[in-house]
Amino acid sequence: MSATASHVGQAPAASDLAGIAGWVAGLARDGEQVEAYVARGRETEIRVFDGEVESLSSAESAGIGIRVVNGSRQGFAYAGSLDPDVVGDTLKEARDNASFVSEDPYLGLASPDGIEPASLELWRDDLLGFPTDQKVRLALELERAVRAGDSRIRAVQAADWGDSAVESAIATSTGISAYSRRCSCYLSASAIAGEGDDTQTGGGYSVGRSPADLDVEDAAADAVARATRLLGATRPRSSHLTVVLEPRITATLLAVLAGTLDGESVLKGRSLFADRLGEQVAFAGVTLVDDPTNPDAYSAGSYDAEGLATRRNVLIESGVLQKFLYNTYSARRAGTVSTGSAVRAGYAGAPGTGARALSLLPGSKTPEEVLGEVGEGLLVQSVSGIHSGVNPVSGDFSVGAEGVLFSGGALAGPVREITIASTIQRMLSNVVAVGADLEYLPSSAAGLTLAISDVAMSGR
Repeated sequence: MSATASHVGQAPAASDLAGIAGWVAGLARDGEQVEAYVARGRETEIRVFDGEVESLSSAESAGIGIRVVNGSRQGFAYAGSLDPDVVGDTLKEARDNASFVSEDPYLGLASPDGIEPASLELWRDDLLGFPTDQKVRLALELERAVRAGDSRIRAVQAADWGDSAVESAIATSTGISAYSRRCSCYLSASAIAGEGDDTQTGGGYSVGRSPADLDVEDAAADAVARATRLLGATRPRSSHLTVVLEPRITATLLAVLAGTLDGESVLKGRSLFADRLGEQVAFAGVTLVDDPTNPDAYSAGSYDAEGLATRRNVLIESGVLQKFLYNTYSARRAGTVSTGSAVRAGYAGAPGTGARALSLLPGSKTPEEVLGEVGEGLLVQSVSGIHSGVNPVSGDFSVGAEGVLFSGGALAGPVREITIASTIQRMLSNVVAVGADLEYLPSSAAGLTLAISDVAMSGR
C-alpha cells in the first residue's frame, strides 16, 4: 500500500516508518536526490532438544539506510536507530560520503514508472499475538512426532520454531513513496536414523505465514522419510544417467540460475547468457518466471527495494531467453528500464539486483508419473558444494549428491559419496520432464520435480 510523505518539519514518531522515510526524502537540497529506506523487524528462534528448550531468542531491530545522489556521485550511510538526531546525522554522513566517490553518469534514484503495485495481504496479526509458550509447545510436539515416526530414528538433532515479521518504507525526492509488510513462520527438524553401524540424517519442515498454516505431522514425516530412506546407501559405479531432482534441489538450481540472469552479472561479463537474448537456451517445455506479485511466494512483495512496483517477469519462455532482471542503475547502464527487481538485505545496504520469487511453470505429471516416465535413473535428495562447484560464467556444474537409484519407476537402492556433473546449458537443454508439484519454499525460488537426462554420476 502507498504512503504519503510527511511534510518537512518535525520528525515523525519512530513507529511511523513511512512518515520517517518521507520526512528524510523531503530534506533534499536543490540539485540533490535523497532516498530513505526505513525498516523494522521482529523475529523469534526456539530450539528444543530431548524434551527441553535448548535455546530461545527474540529480537527486534529497526534502522534506516539513506542514499544521496549529487550530480554523478552517490553516498550511502545507515544507522540502527530511528532517533531523529541519529537520522539527521546519517543523512549528513551520506552527503559527506558522496563527495569522496568517483563520478558515475548512470547514477540516479528510481522515479515512478506508472505501474500499479499488486495488492498483497502478506501480514498475519495472529502470528504477532501467538504466545511464546505455544511456539515452544509446537517445537516439542515436532520432536516427539519425529521420534515416534519410525523405530529406526535414533535421535532428533534439533527441532526448531522460527518466525519473522518485517515492515519497510521507502521514499525518494523523485516521487517514490511505498510501504509494505510481511511475515512468516516455520517448524523444522533434523533426524538421525540408524541400522547397525549405519546412520543417516534427514531434515523436514513446514512453513507458512500463520501458525495455523503449520503442520507438525507433515514436517515430522518429511524428516523421518529423508533420514530412513538413505539407510544402507552405497557408492555406485560411475555412469551417465537421468537425474530426477526433488523440489528442494530444483529450487537450489534455480537460485544458481538466477545469478546468471541478473543484469548486473551480464554487464560485468559474469553470466553464461550474455548476448543470448532471443535464443533457445532450454528445452521447449521450460518457462522460467520471477513473480513477486504471487502471494504464495514467501518472498513476495508489492514493491522492490527501490520502491517500484514489482511485476511478473518471464525470463525464459518455451525455452527461449526473453529478458534479464534489472534495477534502476543496471537498467540505465544496459540502456533499458528497470524490471522492478531491486533487492537488498536490509537497511544496512544499498540495493542490488536479483530474483525474488523464481519458479518454473509446472507440468502435468505427479512425481510418481515422472519417475515412471523416466524409468531408470537417480532421484537426487540432497546436494553439496553448490557455491564452489558451479561456474556462472562457463556453466560448469559439479556438486556432491545423495539420493536413491530407481528402476522401472520404483525406488531401488540409496547412494552416497557421489558427484553429479554437467553444464547448466546442457542441463536446461536436456530437461525431459517438469512435474506438477510446485512447492513454495522459504527462499527466493520455488521447487518442483525436474528430470534431466545425460548427467554424469561419478562414484567408484
